[in-house]
Parts: sequence; structure tokens; C-alpha cells
Amino acid sequence: MKRYFITGLLMWIPLAITLWVLAWILGTLDSTMLLVPYQWRPEQLFGFDIPGLGVILTVLIILISGVVGHNIIGQRLLRYWEGLLSRIPVVKSIYNGVKQVSDTLFSSSGEAFRKAMLIQYPRQGSWTIAFMTGQPGGDVANHLTDHISVYVPTTPNPTSGFFLMVPRSEAIELDMTVDEALKYIVSMGVVPPARKPRVHKAVVPALDN
Repeated sequence: MKRYFITGLLMWIPLAITLWVLAWILGTLDSTMLLVPYQWRPEQLFGFDIPGLGVILTVLIILISGVVGHNIIGQRLLRYWEGLLSRIPVVKSIYNGVKQVSDTLFSSSGEAFRKAMLIQYPRQGSWTIAFMTGQPGGDVANHLTDHISVYVPTTPNPTSGFFLMVPRSEAIELDMTVDEALKYIVSMGVVPPARKPRVHKAVVPALDN
């Protein structure tokens, strides 16, 4: 009975968590219907709510914003909006920081979170998986030569973690995708990626400036 019960749990827990995450995402996106005037909402027009309508509205808003942002007028409006936000003391720091991070993460030519690395952390002899995010910049680069910047996610929640700068020679590039590495981290090592033939990795190449 114990074996059957555990087997049943292993079948239902992943499905339940997946449905819970999807329900949370859809519920969050559906909240965009609050932007619609009250008299135009489905419950007022049809007498009942339509789940998922907020998701469609969110996708349309993003697509329309992208179309507008690609033309000359949209780019001018965007520059005006960013200039306006840059004049607000607290908002300026938050907005500029978030914008720089998002531009780096979503850039097709960027190196952030493109490579899974193996580093020694939190002490010599203990190894963990990290993601390469770039190389030290600013005055830090004057003190740390031939180092790389990495993000070490926590388990089982990879959205929190630690930012480290480690010697390039002490970081091993792994032959696995970012998705495989994340799955390995979230599962606390229970779901390892498929084992591949061992390949001796050279020193991590320097990033192009």
C-alpha cells in the first residue's frame, strides 16, 4: 500500500503543481481586465465572466506596444517617456536598473544566462551549478582580471540566488542547456540531465566588448 501511495503521489504532484502555476499565471494576466471600463467588462455585457479574456488583452497590449515602438513616432514617444521617468528621483533609479537588466537578458546577442557553469561554492571542494552573466565591469574590472560574473540560484526556488565573480580558470563550462540545468537545480539533483561523453573543457573564452 505504501508503494502504491507513493507512486500515486509521484503521478499527481507534478500535474497539480503545473496546474497551480498555470492557474496563477492566467489569474495574474486576467487581472488586466481591471483596465477596461466597468460597463464594458464581460460580466456587465453578458452577465457572466469569461476566463482567459484578460490573457488575450495582455497579448494584444504587448503586440500593439511592440508595433508602436518600432516606428519613428513610437520611438520618439518612448524617448519622451523615458526622459520623463529619468527626472523622478526614486523612479529613475528603479526604472533604469530594471531596463538595463531586461535589455541584457532579452538581447539576442547577449551572453547573460546562455551558459551553465560549474563552480566551487560556498567553499573549496563543494561544487554547484551557476549561470554566466558576463564579466566584471567598472572599477571592479581594474581589481579583478580574468574573472567572470555568475549567478548562483538557490534550490528549489531559482529566482533568488547570489551574484559572484570567480576566476575564469576555476569555472567549468557544462555541456548542458540552461533548461536542463534549471531542472537539475529545481529538483534538488533528483532529475539529472542525460549523461554525455566526457569532454575536457578549455578555459572559458573572453567575452567580446
